[in-house]
Amino acid sequence: MTHLMNADQRPIPRFGATLSRVMLALVAIAPLAACQTRSMQVAQDDEAAWYVGAKPDKPFDIPLVDTDRLDPKYRRQQVSYNGPEQPGTIVVDIDKRQLMLVQADGTAMQYGVGVGKAGFSWKGEARVGRKGVWPNWSPTTTMVALNPDLPRTRKGGLDNPLGARALYLYQGNRDILFRIHGTNEPWSIGEQLSSGCVRMLNEDIADLYERVPVGTRVLVKRNGKYRV
Repeated sequence: MTHLMNADQRPIPRFGATLSRVMLALVAIAPLAACQTRSMQVAQDDEAAWYVGAKPDKPFDIPLVDTDRLDPKYRRQQVSYNGPEQPGTIVVDIDKRQLMLVQADGTAMQYGVGVGKAGFSWKGEARVGRKGVWPNWSPTTTMVALNPDLPRTRKGGLDNPLGARALYLYQGNRDILFRIHGTNEPWSIGEQLSSGCVRMLNEDIADLYERVPVGTRVLVKRNGKYRV
């Protein structure tokens, strides 16, 4: 297949059968709760226009977003970083809607994120306890109590609220039910809409997934602090 290249040198497949299938699947997505939320109607109406291609992946290709639609501060980029955290640490700033992976050279890889709406945003320290590729999704008991009609599980795929990848956060050996994951609602990046988890573009969580091992320290900050 012939590829185009965008500004950050990502390959963009020409629009063909594979991309058409991706677009049809995305347009057909029904809104789900959990880490997913009902989105802004204007964004839903224009959903297909958010995508410019697909990146080969297994078992599904990853839809590539037209990042020109995002505020520049939410686009993946390398930035200067002078915080006290050790290289390899993930730092999520809930207020700025940004996630940073601290590098060893005084920089950080910075990604735009969507975060939990008021009253749902957790802060604290955790670690990546496990990682998932096109993971299955299940609602928590609290989510089911709030919405009994939720499906009890959903297989990984383009219509799954966890997207292409997920990092599962643990404290000790306990899964705290907080995820850093992909999203099929790219217009929610930079917003405070979800039920608590941190969401990223699918292409960005796939990039982060390859950079961090299980055991990575994660700090989620609000008001500049991750400690209560």
